[in-house]
Amino acid sequence: MDNNLGFWQKIAKLYAPLHEKTNKELYIRLCNLCKAHINNKCNVLELACGTGQISLPLCDCAKSWTATDFSPKMIEELKKKKKENSSLFCAVQDATKLEYDDKLFDVVIIANALHIMPEPQNAMNEIARVLNDEGLLIAPTFIFDGTENKLKLWFMDKIGFHTFYKWSEDDYCRFITSSGFEILEKHIVKSSSVSECFLVACKQKR
Repeated sequence: MDNNLGFWQKIAKLYAPLHEKTNKELYIRLCNLCKAHINNKCNVLELACGTGQISLPLCDCAKSWTATDFSPKMIEELKKKKKENSSLFCAVQDATKLEYDDKLFDVVIIANALHIMPEPQNAMNEIARVLNDEGLLIAPTFIFDGTENKLKLWFMDKIGFHTFYKWSEDDYCRFITSSGFEILEKHIVKSSSVSECFLVACKQKR
């Protein structure tokens, strides 16, 4: 199944300017929500980091921050903006096939990516594997509640940006809990195009 990689490779150079124009305020709010759960003892893994909309503002709050994306060109763009003495490490990684040891990270962040993956359950399995038993998953994701800008979504689909899952808030929460996680915190963040469900979760105790 198509995983959109070609689209992300083509758009990498334009990604940050587009975010500045259309999603800047949304990502400021997301970063503030994320920051409440990160401290200087945390080893953070970010999946589908893009060009660093969350990594760059927050990486120095953590002990270490590993920012990954499956698009090499996205990582190239992120490296151009990385500070020399930053705790940020950048790597090309497929979220569904991570090359990290079990229980290595205290926090895993995956923002606005699960719904555009053809097989998001594979990513959730990998997240559960690399997250330590007391760790946190931070997973803000766009949801579809009937107020989204349908013209904008139609245009994005036509240019090659495919959404595989149009979850409602309840559907998304069920997906997270059915993947072995317990939801600890939830916020609905409104934007001009699609609403965002910001979730913080931990692994279910066995």
